[in-house]
Amino acid sequence: MASHFFAMTTPVTPVFPSKLPNVGTTIFSVMSALANQHQAVNLGQGFPDFDCDPKLVNAVTAAMQAGHNQYPPMPGMPQLREAVATKIEALHGKHYDANSEITITAGATQAILTAILATVHAGDEVIVLDPCYDSYAPNIELAGGVIVRVPLTPITFRPDFAKIAAAITPKTRLLIINTPHNPSATIWTADEMRQLEALLAPTNVLLISDEVYEHMVFDGAQHESAARFPGLAARAFIVSSFGKTYHVTGWKVGTVAAPAALMAEFRKVHQFNVFTVNTPMQVGLASYMADPAPYLELSAFYQRKRDLFADGLRQTRLKLLPTTGTYFQCVDISAVTDLSESDFCQWLVQEIGVAAIPLSAFYGDGFDQKVVRFCFAKRDETLHAALARLRKL
Repeated sequence: MASHFFAMTTPVTPVFPSKLPNVGTTIFSVMSALANQHQAVNLGQGFPDFDCDPKLVNAVTAAMQAGHNQYPPMPGMPQLREAVATKIEALHGKHYDANSEITITAGATQAILTAILATVHAGDEVIVLDPCYDSYAPNIELAGGVIVRVPLTPITFRPDFAKIAAAITPKTRLLIINTPHNPSATIWTADEMRQLEALLAPTNVLLISDEVYEHMVFDGAQHESAARFPGLAARAFIVSSFGKTYHVTGWKVGTVAAPAALMAEFRKVHQFNVFTVNTPMQVGLASYMADPAPYLELSAFYQRKRDLFADGLRQTRLKLLPTTGTYFQCVDISAVTDLSESDFCQWLVQEIGVAAIPLSAFYGDGFDQKVVRFCFAKRDETLHAALARLRKL
């Protein structure tokens, strides 16, 4: 007898509670889509519109042709980890063991998520300094942590150590800093890093130091890596990015340096997160790193672009904020408009044909200080085209 137990019904997709109920499409995707829609010059999302060094592409091609196409070791190819350790020691005087203290990741974003998942337990507090990169807060939520937002000083974006100290409680597991800083284009000074070192010394607070723009510092300044300060290095996951350094953001290859005890916990999560990272790109990057000139000369390369763009912006009513690092330029829009940052960026892309990012998008509470961010990691002709439009302001 035929059973009617499996009677046909309209298929229904099960409903479940979102782990990130407040997260939608990122402002970067929104503005890039608007830029495409309006044929605008896209100075919003932070990626170059020019190619990388052909030698790097050739190195990766050679690696593929040589058969480096299977799984690499979980922490990354030994020669690339050695190259990273050698670079850090040469630049910052801190030795990391390539076997136990360096891991290659699928970009800096994965590195930060993995460090958070490895260290943050449900209910742990994590301090972020607003404005901050948009992946930090969702990463903390996914780990079950509690986001504690401490604002950087408006307009200057200097760290307020009294406010940071006041935010530290017995539940604080982790602090995330970012220098050179996205979105403000500021860098932390050696004195500020020493103040942080002293502040954290009596605590068990861990540190993520997001240093993806480490090779973009201007006007003779030095990048003050957490690796340079023993009290910070002893508690820090230091994150960097080949994508930013070598103009290959789409490759998604990053690095983490940390003391062996921290790295052991990091790798426990890493091996079950991505397990490992693209083999031929690792081999190619290791070969390419034999010549330090590309990263040593990067600051001069971007300083010239910063100056070109800034000279053009001075012919507008936009007020330039200092750019001491990264490939971003922030401007005060208060002399141009009464609109909010977000509304101004919408208007700018639709009516002027240039895409920018509102700084309010980097604040948990949407704090609006009439500042927007441009990216100048673009060909000179792209920058000139954008400036010609911005001069209409």
